Amino acid sequence: MRKSKVLAKLRAGAFARFSAMGHFLPFFVQHSAANGYDGIWLDLEHRTMGDREIQALLAYCHVSDIDCMVRPPTREHSRLYRYLEEGASGLMMPLVDSAAEAARIVAAIKFPPDGNRGLDGAGFDARFGFDAWPAGSNFPADANRETFLLVQIETQVAVAAADEIAAVPGVDCLFIGPGDLRLRLEAAGEDADAGIAAAVEHVAAAARRHGKAWGITAGTTEVLAHYRDLGAQIIPWGGDFALAAYLAQCGRDLAALG
Repeated sequence: MRKSKVLAKLRAGAFARFSAMGHFLPFFVQHSAANGYDGIWLDLEHRTMGDREIQALLAYCHVSDIDCMVRPPTREHSRLYRYLEEGASGLMMPLVDSAAEAARIVAAIKFPPDGNRGLDGAGFDARFGFDAWPAGSNFPADANRETFLLVQIETQVAVAAADEIAAVPGVDCLFIGPGDLRLRLEAAGEDADAGIAAAVEHVAAAARRHGKAWGITAGTTEVLAHYRDLGAQIIPWGGDFALAAYLAQCGRDLAALG
């Protein structure tokens, strides 16, 4: 089974480099790998993609030797581990508010004794049986060791429960979603900037106590450096929507021609 580059970085206490994509752009996979990224965050929560497109992108990731972290649009048990069967290295689960919720997700994506994932062994992750069926195969243990789980901390409830969530075996990283958290803080009439700063401090401390990584998104290089200085091990940087800025510049170049 392919070994996860992201997990190797997290376990070493190092920074895992992630780009982000939400559209079917095969070239983006190869270019991310060629530019030193360890993983691609594939957003299926807010983007629509067919099963065959997802399969293809995950296969491209394997060919390029880069991890793919899928953010699923579902919590349905078998659908979650099917992303792993198709070749995802890990999952990013949105809006996880409690340790019980995190434990249910772990149960879905880890084989016994760590969880309750169903075993087939015919998927891409097991090389269509070659890594699972021969005598002496240790595929369930290999899969448990080489797949990861990020849970997103995006509400005040989740922030308050960060310590309990971080304590759940099988959770590898607490990932703060500042956009959703800001929305909820503002809706409650709270100071969003102060609330996010406090959440970062609280979540980072919880992650450290339990030997877990933490991450967050950033909008500028200054914020990126700030969170890295605070110990964040995952801060996705560089996504397919950056093409919009390039097209805008190209449009201005053409407009200048008259």
